[in-house]
Amino acid sequence: MTVAAVIEALPQIQWITDPALVRLKSRDFFWYSPVLKRQLNGVTAEAVACPKDEAEVIAILAACVKHQVPLTPRGAGTGNYGQAMPLKGGIVLDLMGLDRIVWTRPGVVRAQAGVKLIDLDAHTRREVRGELRFHPSTKRTASIGGFIAGGSSGIGSCTYGKLREFGNILGLRVITMEAEPRVLELRGTDIDKANHAYGTNGIITEVEMPLAPAWDWVDVLAGFPDTLSAARFAEALIASDGIAKKMAGVVAPGVAQTYFKMLQPYVPAGAACALVMVAEPFLELLKPLLARFGGTELYRCETEKAETPLYEFTWNHTTLQALKVDRSLTYLQTLYPPPNHFALIEKMEKTFGDEVPLHLEFVRLNGVVTCFGLQLVRYTTEERLAEIIDIHEDAGCPVFNPHAFTLEEGGMKRIDSEQLDFKRVADPHGLLNPGKMLAWDDPDWTPERKRTFYLYGQADAPEVEEVLE
Repeated sequence: MTVAAVIEALPQIQWITDPALVRLKSRDFFWYSPVLKRQLNGVTAEAVACPKDEAEVIAILAACVKHQVPLTPRGAGTGNYGQAMPLKGGIVLDLMGLDRIVWTRPGVVRAQAGVKLIDLDAHTRREVRGELRFHPSTKRTASIGGFIAGGSSGIGSCTYGKLREFGNILGLRVITMEAEPRVLELRGTDIDKANHAYGTNGIITEVEMPLAPAWDWVDVLAGFPDTLSAARFAEALIASDGIAKKMAGVVAPGVAQTYFKMLQPYVPAGAACALVMVAEPFLELLKPLLARFGGTELYRCETEKAETPLYEFTWNHTTLQALKVDRSLTYLQTLYPPPNHFALIEKMEKTFGDEVPLHLEFVRLNGVVTCFGLQLVRYTTEERLAEIIDIHEDAGCPVFNPHAFTLEEGGMKRIDSEQLDFKRVADPHGLLNPGKMLAWDDPDWTPERKRTFYLYGQADAPEVEEVLE
């Protein structure tokens, strides 16, 4: 294995070899987790390749196979779980140079992987009065390819569900990592072979996405006497099919007052908050809904005119806003399964109190309204963090572990045999993003295996640099 041989064979490619820049391009927001911060702190590639088109991507893949060099694809690097961090060194493939919108039609857009989500939405709004069905809270910085490869849901999931729900992605153009790389078009059920696979079994170069009507969205912050009242309001809003809405997040009392600096002047002491996005023509319908659950409107602003839109206080931006105030915090990612989600929310709030301040995001999951928790955690030790996760799961709240960097331990919670089979075909040497697919590296892994992340060794590396934007 020699990265130098790959660089020498491809002088036409733009390469980054300065160690400081390579280290920067080898990282994401993994430090949200104190566990990953310890485990991944020393991770870095040896070089970064910056292709400007698909032909250069193919040339890089072929050279890496020839010289058996690991390759880790990367978008804008806005992930939180080390998805695009090169565990085995080698080369990071920076795909942000593939930034062309291929075509736009009413209801659908096709774009290269490096197009930023905010630019894509601006284009489709202008050209066909459409927008992406949903996007992460990192819309202003994330790329569409990175979202497909590493994301799962976000702002808009209250109406359209998760990325893996049938119809939320229409097509993927994927390049295999073989001696002679192939260009494949995945459509229909084949899309799941590469969707949310962390780039472990193919390089996504183009995506084809359906569009939703582009409403003029309005941010509304509302206060409630307690978390459950805010949660019941959020569910009622999402279940109101006649109202066009894009977001309904909830935070427990104390969260907005303590961690949401911009919103602090609007939030009374002791109030739980709901953060919603509603299309302008339906705003008058919020008043009776708020009254039903004891809520009061606290703040309103057109989303496009807001200096900081409310979606940057929801999903994992809630964690980021809290970390700006208290670096010792971390978080969980939990499902509260219906129809008992309110009972589970109440039970977990009583169990943990201020140790795990609640943060909920209401979504449609396979057509049913429920919520995910992205709870804040007042971190003490890795052993206690593991206990908190176990208590949630024993109560019936599955945790999609944000303190693990593999597909199976985090979002999947299972082995995806379809993605594994596709990797055997598309990456037979196991060079793509190695270490992220347990099914490839550890065939005996099962979700029932006891959690032992707190026993892993300390990383021998300088302290990680945290960039809190």
